[in-house]
Amino acid sequence: MMTANDPTQPVPGTYLFDGKMAKKGYGLNKMCYSFNEQSARDEFNKDPDAYCAKFGLTEAQIKAIHERDIIGLLQQGGSIYYVAKFAGLLKLNMQDIGAIQTGMSLDEFKAMLVKRGSGEE
Repeated sequence: MMTANDPTQPVPGTYLFDGKMAKKGYGLNKMCYSFNEQSARDEFNKDPDAYCAKFGLTEAQIKAIHERDIIGLLQQGGSIYYVAKFAGLLKLNMQDIGAIQTGMSLDEFKAMLVKRGSGEE
């Protein structure tokens, strides 16, 4: 019987990051990790295509980078922890990403967090 807390069941709006996805997203995640350094962010902003090539990103990953498609990056093997570093380049924070993932506006997402945090739901 499936329960809401069954770890074997997917959570709607999320993407399972398992070994297969880790392998798929290795270059992407390595590139996103590099954004910890200002010099890497500067190099990326100067020539995104060259920077993506440096890490061997796939065409689908590069397309998602070009389109600033956070969900697309997660679907292409991005780990939310590393993709968040790319999102930072776009001036997006984790609440922005949560809103994107859930299809809510930022204000709706924040209201949902407050509601759940207060135990109303």
